[in-house]
Amino acid sequence: MTIEATRPSDVSAAPREPEFSVVITCYFEEQSIEEFHARLSAVLEGTGRSYEIIFVNDGSSDGTLERLRGVFERDPHVTRVVDLFKNAGQAAAITAGITEANGRNFVLMDSDLQLEPEELPLLLAKFDEGNDIVSGYRPSRRDSRARRLPSKIANMIMRKASGSELSDFGCTFKIFRGPLVRAFDYGPAKKFNPVDVISQAGRIAEVAVSHHLRAYGQSGWTFRKLFAFNMDNIVRLSEAPFQLLAMIFVALSALLSLRIVAGFFVSFSIFPDVTNALVLYAIMIGLLVTMAVLCALGEFSIRSFLALQQTPSYVVREILRK
Repeated sequence: MTIEATRPSDVSAAPREPEFSVVITCYFEEQSIEEFHARLSAVLEGTGRSYEIIFVNDGSSDGTLERLRGVFERDPHVTRVVDLFKNAGQAAAITAGITEANGRNFVLMDSDLQLEPEELPLLLAKFDEGNDIVSGYRPSRRDSRARRLPSKIANMIMRKASGSELSDFGCTFKIFRGPLVRAFDYGPAKKFNPVDVISQAGRIAEVAVSHHLRAYGQSGWTFRKLFAFNMDNIVRLSEAPFQLLAMIFVALSALLSLRIVAGFFVSFSIFPDVTNALVLYAIMIGLLVTMAVLCALGEFSIRSFLALQQTPSYVVREILRK
C-alpha cells in the first residue's frame, strides 16, 4: 500500500518533462542532506538545464525523512520524496526513484557527500558529446581496504557481464539516456542494475571525480548485500561460463581418448603410469568443478523461482508529490 501526499503545483517548479530527473538515494543522511541539497541545487541552477530532483529515503530510521519533508516544502524542483518501509538497498531505492521520474534523462548520485555535486558539469559536458552513459570513476577512492577489495572483484565480474571496459561500476555518479533505462521496465519486481543498461549502451564515457571519506551516517552496503549483488551478475554470466566449461571438458575428453588409443601403439612419457595420487587429484578437481557448477545452477533456479513469484524488492510507505 502506498500513501500519497500531494502538494499543489507551483509555477516555478520543474516542468512536467524536464531534461533531467536527478534521483538521489538517502540512507541515514540526517546530518548531510541539507548541505547536499543546497550544493546540488546551486550546481543544477548554474547549468541552465531544466530538472527535477527525486529523493528516496531507503528506510532510514533517523531524522532523514523529516529533513526531506522540509526540503520538499521549500524547493519547487524537488517533485518527489519516496519513503520505503525498510532498507531495501541502493539498487531498489534507485528503482523507486526511476519509476517516479518524468525527465528525459537520468542523473544518479548518492547524498552522503563522498562525491561532489559541483563536478556534475564535467559529466554533462561528456553527455553533450552524444554519449549514452557518462560514469564517474574514483581514481583516489577513500574507502577502507576491506571495502575496496570486494569492489575490485565486483568490477571484474560486471565488466564480464556487461561486455564493457568501464572501470568503476560502483560509482553511483552517472548520467543515463532515459530511453535506455526505461526500456528495461524496472519496478518493484525488477530492480535497477547498471550492468543491464551498460550492456546495451553504444557510447560510454568516464570522468574522473573526487572522492571523500564519509563524514556522516553509515553506508548501506554490507558484505551480504555486496555478495548478493555479485551473485546477480554471476548469474547473468551463466551462459558464457557453461559454454567455456563445455568446450574445456570436450577438449580434455578428446585428448584423453587420443592418449588412451595412442598408448596401444606408441610409448608415452606423458602419464606413463596412472598412480593413485593422480587419480585422487583428478577426482578432487572434478568434484570441485561439479560443486561450483551445481551452486551456480542452484542460484539460477532460486532466482528464477523468486522472479516467478513477483516478490517486490521494495515497498513504498509514502510518496510526497508535487
